[in-house]
Amino acid sequence: MPLMPTLPTLTAVAAVLLAPGLEAAAAAATAPTALVIHGGAGVITREQLSVNDERAIRADLDAALDAGDAVLNAGGSALDAVTAAVVVLEDSPWFNAGKGAVFTADGGHELDAAIMEGHTRRAGAVTGVRTVRHPVRLARAVMEHTRHVFLAAEGAEAFADTRPEIERVGNDWFNTERRRQQLEAAREREQRQAAGDDVTPVPGAHFGTVGAVALDANGHIAVATSTGGMTNKRWGRIGDAPVIGAGTYANDQCGISGTGWGEFYLRAVAAHAICARVALRGDPIAAAADDVINNVIPALGGDGGAIGLDARGTIVMPFNTAGMYRGWIHPDGRRGTAVFREP
Repeated sequence: MPLMPTLPTLTAVAAVLLAPGLEAAAAAATAPTALVIHGGAGVITREQLSVNDERAIRADLDAALDAGDAVLNAGGSALDAVTAAVVVLEDSPWFNAGKGAVFTADGGHELDAAIMEGHTRRAGAVTGVRTVRHPVRLARAVMEHTRHVFLAAEGAEAFADTRPEIERVGNDWFNTERRRQQLEAAREREQRQAAGDDVTPVPGAHFGTVGAVALDANGHIAVATSTGGMTNKRWGRIGDAPVIGAGTYANDQCGISGTGWGEFYLRAVAAHAICARVALRGDPIAAAADDVINNVIPALGGDGGAIGLDARGTIVMPFNTAGMYRGWIHPDGRRGTAVFREP
């Protein structure tokens, strides 16, 4: 009569049978993840930023990193991670998105956002929304619950009416005194320009955006960008942030979120230009991002910065302005935030 296998033998057999699944789960659990965020590039100097203000800004950048990293550490998707990070930045008064959005020429706020998932190329975007607390969530809803990619103004608001999970606020909820002062300064400069007294551009009028790019444990990349646009903007002006390929783009090898003078990012199709160099020409992402941000954009007359990462979790954060609010978590766990150009 054959002997019954002992308990250790049964355990060994089970381990062999389950090994492929266990190995896959273990690989997913230990696969590298990465996250990079920005709160806008522009005229940011040490003289303009007090110690307390810098501390508050870094705290909000850290909070956004925490939100996105918590998703990735729990095995969540890059799409969920960038959404979580950008929502935090949209609620901060320090950045030109959501609560901190700049004023338009008529004294209101018009908000833009986009989101894209690299491996599927799904994307959603909204522009000119006025009552949506978190435009990035509405952009994602466009991607997931419509046949469309890009909704504008009244149409985007009407779609938001159909989505009970989208939080709504009055347009004045986005008001902050600092942004109102910037609008008044822009109007004064505009009057002097009209009188021929001052023809220099309004400093910082075209800067400010928030964004996030993430790599999840499945090797998938996603990117999200949100902005209040340009101070004193008119006529429903749209910048690069909500335009897929200009300020926001991802494929299975690269994700980019831009920040800067949107008109030039639109003309350069900047985010796609970086990822195309990576995917089609085989350029390292650092070289591709540096070329577009520090050569192509300035050659057209613009400036700004970008954040991005590739499928290995290589993080890039080039900019050609005085500063760029940014934060990162590398695949090896190294983490940080920065405002000014580091030595």
